[in-house]
Amino acid sequence: MSFICGAGSTNVDLLYSGMKRIPDVGEELFSKDFSLKLGGGVPATLINLARLGINTRIATSLGNDIFSEFAKKEFKDAGADVINMYSGNEIPLTVTSAVILEKDRTFFSYSGWGKTNANADEVFYNTAKGSKITLMQTGEFIEVYKRLKAEGTILVLDTGWDDGLSFEAYSDYLELADYYTPNRKEAIKITGEKTPENAAEKLKKYFDKVIVKLDSEGCIGIEDGETFTVKSIDEFKNVDSTGAGDAFLAGLCYGIYNGYPLRDSILFGNITGGKSVTAIGALSAYLNEKELLDYYNKYKK
Repeated sequence: MSFICGAGSTNVDLLYSGMKRIPDVGEELFSKDFSLKLGGGVPATLINLARLGINTRIATSLGNDIFSEFAKKEFKDAGADVINMYSGNEIPLTVTSAVILEKDRTFFSYSGWGKTNANADEVFYNTAKGSKITLMQTGEFIEVYKRLKAEGTILVLDTGWDDGLSFEAYSDYLELADYYTPNRKEAIKITGEKTPENAAEKLKKYFDKVIVKLDSEGCIGIEDGETFTVKSIDEFKNVDSTGAGDAFLAGLCYGIYNGYPLRDSILFGNITGGKSVTAIGALSAYLNEKELLDYYNKYKK
């Protein structure tokens, strides 16, 4: 059975919305609305893929705390297959309090990611072995990615922002990745170029297929020597951009998984990423496979 896999921290978000400002020290303000939701990251991308009908496996760390129990139920409801790499008594996931203001957001987080059992590498490898696509994270599991690459698994890397982002710092991961999905800021940082267009050209030295996300302006792609831009979907109105990158990655991987050209795969990503920003929370707004294909047929020309 073909599937997509990845390992990463489970994130739980406590979302406070409808506030006019952040309280100062010693103040207490009440939000108009509150919700508890799964946050972004590799598990969020895999949940979005499961909602699109793709078989997925998530290697993560879950404990016996109330946040882990909430996450377990959310994973089950999404139809994602979860393999736990932790058996201790601490909180092994990331918990974030997010205050959603009218034009901005602020976050307070605790991260328990890194709490795994001693055999986490082997557990992840056995989980991912045979996957068609595996999502990569930097800073861990490099030996697992090497084994999967040798066995023919497609590796997709999304580094996220890092002040030390450079080809030298992440060379081990970049050399293994088949696809790398930086946004505008990340692409400029890692290449040392001044524009996303120049950054995309420089990335051609490292990748046969280049992707640079341009946020609301769409996405640059390069395939078979052709450079193109796939526009964002204007009908999706931005309410909260939390998780948009994870949702984009899900759509992109849906296209790669099903053998679509890069331009079409990026369009899938723009659709799933665009839909995700229409509600508060990383996983609140999403599409099933039929809805995604309907949008694809509407916008592919």
